[in-house]
Amino acid sequence: MSKLWGGRFTKQTNHLVDEYTASIGFDQKLAEEDIQGSLAHVTMLGKCGILPQEDVETIKDGLNKVLDKIRKGEIEFSVSDEDIHMNVEKNLIAEIGPVGGKLHTGRSRNDQVATDMHLYLRKRVVELSGMLYELQKALIGQARDNLDTIIPGYTHLQRAQPILFAHHLMAYVSMFQRDIERLMDSYKRINVLPLGAGALAGTTFPIDRHFVAEQLQFDRVYENSLDAVSDRDFILEFLSHASIIMMHLSRLSEELVLWSSTEFNFIELDDAFCTGSSIMPQKKNPDVPELVRGKTGRVYGNLMGLLTVLKSLPLAYNKDMQEDKEGMFDTVATLEGALQLFAPMIATMKVNKPRMREAVNKDFSNATDIADFLVGKGLPFRQAHEVIGKTVLYCIQNGKYLLDLTMDEFKQFSPLFDDAIYEVLQPETVVNARNVYGGTATDQVADAIKRSEVLLQMTEQWLEEHQ
Repeated sequence: MSKLWGGRFTKQTNHLVDEYTASIGFDQKLAEEDIQGSLAHVTMLGKCGILPQEDVETIKDGLNKVLDKIRKGEIEFSVSDEDIHMNVEKNLIAEIGPVGGKLHTGRSRNDQVATDMHLYLRKRVVELSGMLYELQKALIGQARDNLDTIIPGYTHLQRAQPILFAHHLMAYVSMFQRDIERLMDSYKRINVLPLGAGALAGTTFPIDRHFVAEQLQFDRVYENSLDAVSDRDFILEFLSHASIIMMHLSRLSEELVLWSSTEFNFIELDDAFCTGSSIMPQKKNPDVPELVRGKTGRVYGNLMGLLTVLKSLPLAYNKDMQEDKEGMFDTVATLEGALQLFAPMIATMKVNKPRMREAVNKDFSNATDIADFLVGKGLPFRQAHEVIGKTVLYCIQNGKYLLDLTMDEFKQFSPLFDDAIYEVLQPETVVNARNVYGGTATDQVADAIKRSEVLLQMTEQWLEEHQ
């Protein structure tokens, strides 16, 4: 039989079954991880006296040759060999002869594939954390350059209160910091070794799982063999974190799309990150943030897909679990693509400070400060709120803004007004009046930037330790 497991069967597998059940079309991405795990496994087999050292060295040499050929694109993977494990083993046997068949001693494809995915995702989590780190640096750089730039802050997409543009950007720095911390925390659950669990119950060979873990730099091994081969929580956790990251990127994308429109005209994205129209030559389309916004849905779908696959599976391994990989690979590719573009797109973004200032001067986002002013004069807040509502209505009806009103106009709404109100209503005054921890005052935002730079250093140290 051509199948490595074919001894029990009397017929060749239907070619449609081969095509339907094969995973080599996508799990070939795990080739390097598969060989990395196999090298550690066979080294352990030699250490424990399960295989002669001569066989171990022959197998290791063969695995390295197979890996070199894979990297050079000299190996054509076969659907008839089902998956990356069988394809590697077939090529190993072709390279070194029957001794290659000894590699699988003391393990199963069940614990082997789980190990491959732990190795794969461990590396990707570090890489993605590094990309988020670069995006944070770009946002902090823009924030530092815009500590004197004031924009309208919004709730319900209605102008609410003036804020520093830097304060707005730093909100995303905080979001991405949580994302990095979630990925860092997930690393602890990814960095657990399943190899040695066998198909589901362990193995009769006297293997040393902790030695393999040490070789592969895993922090610990799975405590339960059934759990080791059936656990996909670490992938679900990654997909969940990735979904949150994409949600954050999508929110920022939406604002970039709005801000770069003619109606807002707050920013201009660099030409390198925009495209044009095939029919309207004047157009400059923010396609990158639009597409990131759109691709968020596919990442959500990958999370829901795996949750659905796993929801009714009995222990231990089931073929359904082959569906755990494509969504994971797609999510990694989608997230990497977005983050690679976002950091330089933010770093090269041009900020239209005059337009932002004009927007702040032509709205009523400073109205709350009038209420605070009247409260300071002894007027109850609810009465002050009513006074300001009538004042704003008067301005709208007469085509004016609050700073356009004369003192006589102010006093018709309350005798408590005096000339100090004109200073209170200045955008800089409004912003800097919110001088509380986490507020939009210039000093507070400057301090927030400093705190974030400390966190950047901590992230950088973590990345260095885990690369």
